[in-house]
Amino acid sequence: MSSFIEKSYQGKTQAWRYLLVPIAFIAFMSYNYWATLQSSTDTNEMMQVMIQSMGATTVLVLLLLPLAIGFFVLLIYGLQVLKMPMIGLFTSRTAFDWNRLLFAFVLWSFVIGCSTLLDFLLAPEAYEIQFSWDTFWPFALVAILLIPLQTSFEELLFRGHMTQGLGILTKSRAVAFIVPSVIFGLMHIGNPEVSKLGYGILAYYIGSGLFFGAMTLLDEGTELALGFHASNNLVGALLVSSDWTAFQVPSILKDIGEPSFGVDALIPLLVIYPIVLWILFKKYRWNQIGAKLLGKL
Repeated sequence: MSSFIEKSYQGKTQAWRYLLVPIAFIAFMSYNYWATLQSSTDTNEMMQVMIQSMGATTVLVLLLLPLAIGFFVLLIYGLQVLKMPMIGLFTSRTAFDWNRLLFAFVLWSFVIGCSTLLDFLLAPEAYEIQFSWDTFWPFALVAILLIPLQTSFEELLFRGHMTQGLGILTKSRAVAFIVPSVIFGLMHIGNPEVSKLGYGILAYYIGSGLFFGAMTLLDEGTELALGFHASNNLVGALLVSSDWTAFQVPSILKDIGEPSFGVDALIPLLVIYPIVLWILFKKYRWNQIGAKLLGKL
C-alpha cells in the first residue's frame, strides 16, 4: 500500500496546482488579520455588537458558512484540478475508514466531557449554567450541520492538500509534517482568544496542528484527524462558551472566569495529546514512527 502522500502521484503533481490554493488562502487570512489590526474596534467588541444585533446562532452561521462551502470547493478542486480520485484526497486506504473517524470522535468527546465536568466541579464559581432549550436547539442544529464541514475543510486543506503537496514537492516528510502544522496554528492569530490571552496561546494551536499532522502521517490517512477535530470544535461548543472565544454561542455552560495564559493551557500539549497518540499507537499498531514523520519520500 502506498503512503498517504504518495497517493498524490495518482493525479497531477505540477507545483502550481498544489501551491495555488494555499497561497490564496494565506493571502486572504493575512489581509483579514491586517484589516483587524487597522480597525479601531476590538475583535471581542465587534463580536458582541454582531451578536446583539443578529443573535448568536446567526453570527455562528455567518462564521461557519464560508468554510463549509470551502470544503466542497476544495473537494471539487482536488477532483478537477489535481485530477485525484476522491478517496486519495482523504486516505491511503482503498476505502474511507469510518470506524477510525468514529473512534476518534468518541474518544475525544469523552476527554472533553470529563475535563469539562472536572473543571466545573473544581471551580463552579467560574461557570454559569445558561442552558435554555429555546435558544439551544437551533444553535445545536446549526453546529451539528456546519461545524463538521468547517473542521473537514481545515483538515482537507492542511492535512490533505498541503501535506500531500509539500511532500511530493520537497520529498520530505518533515516539511510535509511541520509546515502545514505551523501555518494551521498561525491561521488562528486573528481569533478573539489571541487578543485576550496573548500570542503565547498560538503554541496551543500550533501544537494541535502537530497533533493532527502526526496522526495523519502515522496512520496514513486523515480519518482520525477528521474525527478529533470535529469533536474538539463541536462538543466543545455545545458544552462551553465564553465572551472571549471564537464561538460565542448559547452552549450549556458559560465560562465567566477571568482568562489567563499559563502552564495549565499547555496541559493538552504536554500530557493529553501524548497519551492519546500512545492509545492510537497501540490500537493501530503504528511502526516506523521517525521515518513516517521526518523521513524522506
